[in-house]
Amino acid sequence: MESVILLNNSAVALTEANKPFEAISLFQKALILEPENPMLWLNMGIAQQKTGEYNIAIESFRHSLTFDNNLTEAWYSLGLIYYEMNEFVLSENCYKSAILCNDNDPKIWNNLGVLYFNLEKNDAKTSLEQARECFEKALSLCPHFFDALYNLRDTCRELKDYRAAAEFERILSAFQDIDNK
Repeated sequence: MESVILLNNSAVALTEANKPFEAISLFQKALILEPENPMLWLNMGIAQQKTGEYNIAIESFRHSLTFDNNLTEAWYSLGLIYYEMNEFVLSENCYKSAILCNDNDPKIWNNLGVLYFNLEKNDAKTSLEQARECFEKALSLCPHFFDALYNLRDTCRELKDYRAAAEFERILSAFQDIDNK
């Protein structure tokens, strides 16, 4: 008999190998054995998201949250899907829920910053200021987070804070110099 752990681990490996359809069938088998396991629902949602079945993935993520409302990764994954679907208010709400569960994850702060950077609001400067705060928070948690540095540089340029943008450009160049050695 297959164990839930083995089924889950095999399915995660298949998802990472870009074989989400095969992974989903294993997650379904595991969920028959443990239908209230939030991690199985979360992992199945990630596989479903890779297939492009966003609405089904959303259902799986929401299902995982019925068993563990503090599952950061489920909130984060929902934020990603809603962002990809141009549902920016829902995306923002999900990222904020993820932050409430874990405010020490720089990728959540970075993605919330990306959302604000790309938001078309009446007050674009406010959105850019919010984006800057998010990128700065991501960098306070992970000072060498390349994506956040890159995004913060671009945000500073948009805000016409060229001095800060130049400093972040210098830091990014130093990272690139290290990579080229």
